[in-house]
Amino acid sequence: MKLKIKTGDVVRIVAGDHKGTEGKVMSVDKLKNKAIVEGANMVSKHEKPSAKNPQGGIVKKEAPIHISNIALLDKDGNVTKVGYDIKDGKKVRVSKKSKEVI
Repeated sequence: MKLKIKTGDVVRIVAGDHKGTEGKVMSVDKLKNKAIVEGANMVSKHEKPSAKNPQGGIVKKEAPIHISNIALLDKDGNVTKVGYDIKDGKKVRVSKKSKEVI
C-alpha cells in the first residue's frame, strides 16, 4: 500500500491521547504503516550506560503513531486529504481541499 505521508510533512494527530498535536514527520515506517512525529507521543525509555551516554538513565523520545491517526496539513494549516495529479510530465501530490501542490 502506498503511503501518502512523507518525511518532512507537517501533520496533525486526529486520534488518540495526543489528539490535536501538530508536528513535522521525522520518519516513516512503510512496513508497519507508522510515522514518528516531532514532539508528539513522547514516552520514557530506560537506557543503560554506554560510551555514547555514560550516565544512562531515563530518556524522553517520540514513539511511532499509526498513519491512520495523523492527517496532513496544507499551507494554510487546514487538514486535507492527498490526491495525485500530473503537472509538467511529473506526478505530484495535490491537496484535495485547495487543489494546490504539496
